[in-house]
Amino acid sequence: MYETYGLLIGGTWRSTGGAGTIEVADPATGDVIGASPAASVADVEEAIESAEKGLKIWRATPAWSRADMLHAIASIMVARTEEAARRMTLETGKPLAQSRREWALSIDQFRWYAEEARRIYGRLVESRAPGGRVEISHEPIGIAAAFTAWNFPAFLIARKVAPALAAGCSIIVRPSREVPGTAMLLIDCVKQAGVPPGVVNLVIGPTATTYDPIMASPKVRKISLTGSTAIGQQMIRDSASTLKRVSMELGGNAPVLVFEDALLEQVLDLSVPVKFANAGQVCVTADRFYVHETLMKPFVDGFTARAKALKLGHGLEETTQMGPLINQRRVDAMEKIVADAQARGGKTETGGGRSQGQNKGFFFEPTVITGLPDDALAIRDENFGPIAAITSFSTSDEAFTRANSSEYGLAAYVFTRDPTRMREAAARLEAGMVGVNSYALAAAEAPFGGIKASGMGREGGSEGILDYMNVKLTQVVV
Repeated sequence: MYETYGLLIGGTWRSTGGAGTIEVADPATGDVIGASPAASVADVEEAIESAEKGLKIWRATPAWSRADMLHAIASIMVARTEEAARRMTLETGKPLAQSRREWALSIDQFRWYAEEARRIYGRLVESRAPGGRVEISHEPIGIAAAFTAWNFPAFLIARKVAPALAAGCSIIVRPSREVPGTAMLLIDCVKQAGVPPGVVNLVIGPTATTYDPIMASPKVRKISLTGSTAIGQQMIRDSASTLKRVSMELGGNAPVLVFEDALLEQVLDLSVPVKFANAGQVCVTADRFYVHETLMKPFVDGFTARAKALKLGHGLEETTQMGPLINQRRVDAMEKIVADAQARGGKTETGGGRSQGQNKGFFFEPTVITGLPDDALAIRDENFGPIAAITSFSTSDEAFTRANSSEYGLAAYVFTRDPTRMREAAARLEAGMVGVNSYALAAAEAPFGGIKASGMGREGGSEGILDYMNVKLTQVVV
């Protein structure tokens, strides 16, 4: 799988890297499925030099030509959907249907930013100088670097590469070492479309050889991360020496408020698939459910019944509804959360342990826990797994206060039929994104991102391209 591609530096695939190889495992079986070449410091420094050369070509390429190239990338990706979905499922464990959807959302990013490349607007301001005017324009920021997590190995890259290319930047992509094959395939689509050598580079490897040289280089002007809050904090500190611009999509711990007038069956039908998609390894997934006391029992009963009915299995099986966690560390983390819940008097309605029906891989049962205090790990922290914590509330003020008590502020959700309460929720919930009777937040046309410990900057929408551009003021006096 990995020898066909490898590292992409200067427009050429390299099947070997200076830091050896990295084994990649199928999380559904634990079996090694291949070995990716690992980049050395010298490889990464060469990628930076390559990106510098590519930048000179790409920033001089007309916006309409860049748009055509982005559309070409999207068309190539469409033709490779099944290949990409299978590769993604093998590396992450997510069901094929979810992999196909992720690839489709990735294609959307290139389509959207193809058109945004044609809409990089400036403006004119009347000057106080006689015969003068002030021009405000946007220019590419320079070389960008993208660091991405393993849970959405195609989509997270697309959300960074597409706006960077639309803006006229070159970019170095450094994906998670656990899912390199998906990154290789997506970047190969970029290469096949004819993007000039050096404009997009791919490096894979350990932190010491891939992270450090990028962060130390003054030539890299922009960093985009999708990862944990702790990593984001470290990256912000490390970027200070060269004053790189940073955008961060970090952790989340999304609250879901279910008010007494919500349509119960509709909420359940939406919530359970969302909660257990990708085995709960989604930054904007519903983590902690605050349900009005009048709906608490039927909500818990309905949620638990639906969770029990989910079919676990290998993602390549079309009937699978939930796959494994990515690795043993995530299984250990789930067991720690459940143990904490039990110690605090929580009731496990279903699940709570490793899947008894799977003898291999990193499977953990869909889990529902009730009766927890707000300082329990399942409510206080991002669990990033298939654990749903459900608790009740009595008043609106209580619900909003408890929902906002988290250090995170990525996404929040509310279910109600009252228009006044909808607007109140949108105003009072402390999050970068609020879903009202919907969990659909990640779309190419909409800005995605959080506040507080969930990060800064936005990906998607017309706002997303601005993070890859500098603002220039020109005073013209005739």
